[in-house]
Amino acid sequence: MTKNSSNSKNPLHGLWALTNRDLKKWYKNPIILMLGIVQPIIWMSLLGKAMNLGSMFTNFSPTLPPNIPQEQIAQVMSELSKQAMTQIFGTADYFSYMAVGMMSFVVMFTAMFSGMSMVFDRRLGFLNKVLSTPVARGSILMAKILSAVIRALVQATIVLGIAYVLGLSVAANFTILNLLGVYAALFLISLGLSSIFILIAIRSTKQETQMAVVNLLNLPLMFASNALFPTSLMPEWLQMITKINPVTYATDATRQLILYTVDMHQLAIDFLFLGAFAVVFSTIGIVLSWRYLSK
Repeated sequence: MTKNSSNSKNPLHGLWALTNRDLKKWYKNPIILMLGIVQPIIWMSLLGKAMNLGSMFTNFSPTLPPNIPQEQIAQVMSELSKQAMTQIFGTADYFSYMAVGMMSFVVMFTAMFSGMSMVFDRRLGFLNKVLSTPVARGSILMAKILSAVIRALVQATIVLGIAYVLGLSVAANFTILNLLGVYAALFLISLGLSSIFILIAIRSTKQETQMAVVNLLNLPLMFASNALFPTSLMPEWLQMITKINPVTYATDATRQLILYTVDMHQLAIDFLFLGAFAVVFSTIGIVLSWRYLSK
């Protein structure tokens, strides 16, 4: 058996070389990295800080008998604000609630645009050259997915650090194990979403098609989840959609690990959903790459 034929049967042959090629185009162009994190920073800085929901209670002055001291009223309203925010958002600080959701936001958008690389490789002729080598077609697809996952995790780390500087309140029982769990949840959702959008681009030669898909799905994935608002307060028909939205499960898992006291039962459900989501769509991607990835 020749060396080339043995390499062609190795599913990992060429995987890191192709992954590193995509990563080089990213980290050697810092503008792309900056553009990837500027948007969530703007959301956190403007929307997260502007929507100071707790002030609705503390700045509200009810009409009460004049013999009640204003200091007592202010104290009662402040306590009411904390109770209401904690009951609705799980934390008295909406910025912290939203900032954790922005991590899923970053991962989602990085995964969405991962398919563009496949489109450009086909248009520029690089994909044809790779298909002429002994590299397994599954490795070509997984290299795109792996590079998207790495980019998403790096950008989410930067956003988490900036959120902490801006005032993110972490739970008192937050440990390094919690942080590893956060990365595990983000890894799984990034793996699944990247597989979907790269699959969409596997036969495409037009970036307009990929952009149309991104523009169609970005808002439903974001707003039909708990990234910005609790799903329990949404209409019932919308709650049904959030239950099949992977962004909901990733955001819930990261919030539990960063902000809340961990509910092991719910956390297990989140990871089971994310794990099944990642395994199913990455497997479908590898299988279909052998059938549809062609010159």
